[in-house]
Amino acid sequence: MLGDFSVGKTSLIRRFVEGRFDDKYLSTIGVKISRKQVERPEHQINLLIWDLAGGDNHANKLSGYLRGAAGALIVCDLTRDTTVYAFEHYSQQLRKFNESAPIVMAANKYDLSDQRQISDESLQKIADKLRADLLYTSAKTGQNVIEAFDLLADAVSK
Repeated sequence: MLGDFSVGKTSLIRRFVEGRFDDKYLSTIGVKISRKQVERPEHQINLLIWDLAGGDNHANKLSGYLRGAAGALIVCDLTRDTTVYAFEHYSQQLRKFNESAPIVMAANKYDLSDQRQISDESLQKIADKLRADLLYTSAKTGQNVIEAFDLLADAVSK
């Protein structure tokens, strides 16, 4: 999981792994690792999800975590237009270590449509440039959360 601070990375993981949402904000410090088994008809996929602290203060620490990453879910906050620029930054960092790593872009906080600052067009343009799948998610409502992780799980298991 990559993205700027407060975009909802931890909330998306909590919704996916535990099936719940908590609106109390606690900033991730360093890294938190979660695990979830995803069932497929022909096999099981064991996901180790690294919730990496976002923002410029932690950017230089990412390389050690990204070396073994098979793929990434990169998150922006639809209510903060500055967070969309992180897609390219984090994808470039990931692809330094794994050129073909699949990326799923999660445009999060879709439930806050009245506060939205990022257009569909700009998101799709970035997704096309990064060769990434794009989903609109809401950790609060659960919209497309399972789908985003499933998409990434399927891509890394190929």
